[in-house]
Amino acid sequence: MATKKKTAKKKPTGKPVVIVESPAKAKTLGKFLGKDYTIEASVGHIRDLPASAAEIPPSLKKEPWARLGIDVESDFRPLYVVPKTKREQIRKLKRLVKDAPTVFLATDEDREGESISWHLVEELKPKGEIKRLVFHEITKAAILKALESPRDINEDLVEAQETRRLVDRLYGYSVSPLLWKKIRPKLSAGRVQSVAVRLIVEREQERIKFRSANYWDLKGQFEAEGGPAFEATLHSVGGKRVAAGRDFDPDTGQLKKSGGDDAPAHLTEELANKLLDRLNGQPAEVVSLEQKPYTERPSAPFTTSTMQQDAARKLRFTAQRTMRTAQRLYENGHITYMRTDSTTLSAEALKASRELIRQDYGPQYLPDDTRVYQTKVKNAQEAHEAIRPAGSVFRTPRDLAAELNDDELRLYELIFQRTVASQMKDAKGKRTTLLLKIEDAQFQATGRMIEFDGFRRAYVLEQDEQGDSANDRDRLLPVVEAGDPLTTVSLAADGHQTQPPARLTEASLVKELEARGIGRPSTYASIIQTILAREYCFKKGSALVPTFTAFAVVRLLHEHLDHLVDYTFTAKMENDLDEISNGRQQRLGYLRSFFLGNGRPGLKDQLAAVEKTIDPRVVCGIALGENDAGQLVEVRVGRYGPFLSCGDTRVSVPDQMAPDELTLEVAVDLLAKGEEGPRSLGTEPHSGLSVYVKIGRFGPYFQLGDPESLDGEKPKMASLLQGMEPETVTFEEALRVLALPRELGVQKTADTDDGPGQDEPVLAANGRYGPYIRWGKETRSIPEGESPIEITLERAQELLAQPKRRGRQRAAAKVLRELGEHPDSKAPVRILDGRYGPYVTDGTTNASVPRSESVQDVDLARGVDLLAERAAKGPAKKKKKATKKKAKKKTAKKKAAKKKAKKKTSG
Repeated sequence: MATKKKTAKKKPTGKPVVIVESPAKAKTLGKFLGKDYTIEASVGHIRDLPASAAEIPPSLKKEPWARLGIDVESDFRPLYVVPKTKREQIRKLKRLVKDAPTVFLATDEDREGESISWHLVEELKPKGEIKRLVFHEITKAAILKALESPRDINEDLVEAQETRRLVDRLYGYSVSPLLWKKIRPKLSAGRVQSVAVRLIVEREQERIKFRSANYWDLKGQFEAEGGPAFEATLHSVGGKRVAAGRDFDPDTGQLKKSGGDDAPAHLTEELANKLLDRLNGQPAEVVSLEQKPYTERPSAPFTTSTMQQDAARKLRFTAQRTMRTAQRLYENGHITYMRTDSTTLSAEALKASRELIRQDYGPQYLPDDTRVYQTKVKNAQEAHEAIRPAGSVFRTPRDLAAELNDDELRLYELIFQRTVASQMKDAKGKRTTLLLKIEDAQFQATGRMIEFDGFRRAYVLEQDEQGDSANDRDRLLPVVEAGDPLTTVSLAADGHQTQPPARLTEASLVKELEARGIGRPSTYASIIQTILAREYCFKKGSALVPTFTAFAVVRLLHEHLDHLVDYTFTAKMENDLDEISNGRQQRLGYLRSFFLGNGRPGLKDQLAAVEKTIDPRVVCGIALGENDAGQLVEVRVGRYGPFLSCGDTRVSVPDQMAPDELTLEVAVDLLAKGEEGPRSLGTEPHSGLSVYVKIGRFGPYFQLGDPESLDGEKPKMASLLQGMEPETVTFEEALRVLALPRELGVQKTADTDDGPGQDEPVLAANGRYGPYIRWGKETRSIPEGESPIEITLERAQELLAQPKRRGRQRAAAKVLRELGEHPDSKAPVRILDGRYGPYVTDGTTNASVPRSESVQDVDLARGVDLLAERAAKGPAKKKKKATKKKAKKKTAKKKAAKKKAKKKTSG
C-alpha cells in the first residue's frame, strides 16, 4: 500500500511586521529598522464595546444586553466590535500579517498598550510568531534592545485594563440613564468623572458659604544709615499680634479667636488711621535681626501628573494640550514615554544628566552621588522611568529649536530643565527676619538671600501658585544690630479683604485627584474634556466653574448613591483594579461583586431601588433662601437650562453665571425684573405696536409687539448692539435697531458678458454673528467699534472694496487664531468662527474643532491632523433626490400592487 507523502508546511515568505499605534511612531521606527521590516500603525484602538446601536451585529440586536455590550448573565462576556472607521485599516493589517514570519507588537508599554496588542492578536489572528516589544523611548538603541529581548503579552495587564473598561461601561451605561430621567438628557456619569465634578462643586460650595472680612495694617518704608530703603509690615501693637487673613473664619468672616490674651488684634480702618497718625514720622529702632540658613532641594523628574501641573502653571497649557504635545515628542523620539507614575531615572539617564551638568554648568553644581527619588503613588503605572529627554545624550532645547513647533519646544524645555535640575546640588541661602519698633508697635520684614543657586540655575520657579514674585522672595535686608536706629521714610494704612478659596484649575484638579488616589493621571486630560463637553463646568480664565446642572447631579448621587462619588470608595476601587493587574484578584469575582452584589446589593439592584425614590423636583432644586415675603427662592435645573423659581415666577438664569455670584439678593432682583415683565419703551408710530426691551437666556433684545397683538404671529426681535444696556437704552435706538437692515444707498454692479451692471442697494444689518454690510451677493463684516445704525455709504463701500473671503459670506467668518503655514501645501492654516462652531481651514479643506477641545489648545500640528482626517473622509455625501421618473415608477408599482390585492380579494 502506497503511503501518502507529507506536504511540508509552507513557511511565511514576507517580512516581519511591526505594529504600533500611530503613523508618527511608525515613521520614527522606520528610520531605525529600515527596509527589513514592514511597519504599520493600528491608528489607536482597533476595537471596543459598541458605541451605538449601529455597531451591534444584526444577530445580537435583539439581545437585552446588546446595547450595554456586556452579557452580564454569561460571566460578563464583552461584545467587542470593530468600528466602521477602523475596518479598512484592519483589512490592511490582515494582508500584511498573512505572510509575515513574525509579528512584533510595539504598542505603548502601559496597560492600554498591552490591551491594544491583545486585541490586535484576537482580530488579526496572525499565523507567524507573535512577539511583544516594549520600550520606553523611541531611540535606535532602545528599539534594537527591545528586538533582542521580546516578551509575551502580559495577560494580567490585559485583564486589568479590560476589567477597568467593563467597570467604566457598567457604571456609565447604568447610572447615566438615571440622570436623563431625573435631571435632563445628554448627561453622563463616570467612575472618575463624577468624583471630579464633585470636587469642583464642593469648592464652589465653599465659596458660596464664604464670608469676607476686612482687616487693616500699616506698611512702612525704612532706612538704615547709608543703606537702601526696605519695606516692613505692622506685626503687633502693645504686645498683641495684628490679625491677618488666616485669623478669620471663612464661614462667618469673624475672628476665630477673640477676647483672650492670645487673640490677635483686629485693626479696622478707623483704628489703623489713628495708629498711623500716632506713629507717622516717629523714629524707629531695630529690635532683632535673625538669620537662618536654608536648603532648597530640587523636585523629582516629571511624572504624568506633575508634568500636567507644571505645564498648566508655567505654560498655561490645558491637560489635554500637554498630553497631546508630549505624545508627539515621544513618538518622534525626543522624550521617554509620557504616561508614568515613576520618578526613577535609568543609569543611562543619570549618566547623561551628570555629564551635561559637568559640561554646561560646571563641576560645582554636580553632587557626589546621584539623586534617587521615591514615587509617592501606590501601584505606579508600568513605565519604568520618569519623563525625560530620550537617549544616552540629552539634546538641548537649542539643538531641537528647528525641529519642533512652539508647543513642543516649550514643553521639551520644561522636561529638559526639570530632569537636569533633579540631579544638581541643592540651592543654599539665608532667610532673614528683621523686627523693628516705633513706640509700642512692632514691624516685621522678611527676606531671603541665595548664597548658592544650585539646581535653580537650570530650573527657576518663575512664579508659584500664590503669585509671589521672585523679587519678593529674594528681597535683601540691611545688615543691622539690635538697638540700631532707623529712619521712618513713610507709613501708610493698608486695607485687606479675605478671599474665598480659589476655584480648582486643571492643574489643581489633577493634583487633588492624584493625592486622593482617584483615577490615573494618563486619563485626567480626557476626563476634564468630558466634564467641559457635558457642560458640568465652564472656564473662567483658567478656573473650572461648575454649572447648576453639576450641582444637581452631585446632589442626586450624593444623596442616593453616595458610595459612587465617595472619595475613599473610588480610591479603593482603583486599588482593586490594580490588584487584578498584579494577579492577586480575579476579574470575574470583582465584576460580580461590583454589579450584582456580594453580601450587599450591587450597582444593578441599588439603581433599581433608588429610581422610584428620587424626586426630580427635589434633586433639581438649589435653595438660595427666602424673599421678604417668606417665599422660597431657588434655582431649578430644567430641560433647557437653569432658571430661577419663586412662587409662580420663572426667570432664566443668564448663561455662564457662576453659582457663587447668584446670591439671594441677585436672584430676587432678577425675579423682580422678570415679574415686572418686559420694559415698554414706547409705541412704534406706523404700526402702533409696543416696543419692548427684554432679557432672555442669550442676552437682552428688542421686541416689536407681542403674540396677542399680532394674532399669534411671532413678533420681530433684534439683539441689542454692542455697547447698549437694557437699563439705559432709548426708544429711538430701539427703533433704529428694529429697522435694520438699513439701506445706505445704491451702488452699480460691474458689467458682465450678459449685459451692463445693475443698481443694487447697499444694506447695513445685524446678524447672528454680528453687524455686516450686504450688497447683492457680497457681504462684509462691520469691524468692532462701528455700528450698523451709524455706518455711512462711503465706509460701506470701503469695506466692500476689500478682497472677498472664501466660503460662506456670513459677516466674513472671524479669524480666531492663525496657526501658521501648512507643512505640505504652504497655505496659511487658521481657526475661524463658523456658523456651527470653530473650524480649522487651509483654504481648501474645513475641519470642525471637536467640542471637547479648546480653540487655544489647537496648535499647527493638531490643525494639520484635523484637516488630514477630514480630507480622508472625502466630500460630504448628499442624499440623492428621487427623480420624477423614479417617483412615477414607484407610484405605478404601488397602484399595481393594490389592484392585484383587490382582485385577489374579490376573487
